[in-house]
Amino acid sequence: MSAELAPVIAAATRWLLTAFPPAPGAYSRALAEAQAQQAVTLAAALRYPTPLDAEILHLLGPGGSPRLDGLTGADHGGDADADWRSWVDETVVSWAACLLADPALAHHLADRGQAGELTRLTRPGDHEHDAAPLLRHPDLLEPVAALHRAPLLDLLDSETAALG
Repeated sequence: MSAELAPVIAAATRWLLTAFPPAPGAYSRALAEAQAQQAVTLAAALRYPTPLDAEILHLLGPGGSPRLDGLTGADHGGDADADWRSWVDETVVSWAACLLADPALAHHLADRGQAGELTRLTRPGDHEHDAAPLLRHPDLLEPVAALHRAPLLDLLDSETAALG
């Protein structure tokens, strides 16, 4: 994975954890962050599969979080450290939300060998759900996931057709 994607992965992970906070406690926070980061890393790899894609992203920028913030009703007026929000990629966040809400979709990607270790996504246990009840809730994620679900499914369908 290109180092060029690191700011997007970090910002998208932070956005998901801000919009869908974990349960209280350090363990829950760490477990929720691991889940969000797995989903975001996979989504970023799908969205920007080549080094050239990552370079173009770095040159043009990802677009930021205003539309996502509006969907979740987030108010960030008091956020003094809001610069990170400019590195949020709406499509990456939406695709990550799809993966978090639907373990079968992540499992499908893992079965095709397109990803590394995705246990937190493909087989979330009670600990994962308890640590991140909002982050794993399909109904709460739906407005974000619905933004770019169709292109993700189209991408997966076209890759499946190419392999078959």
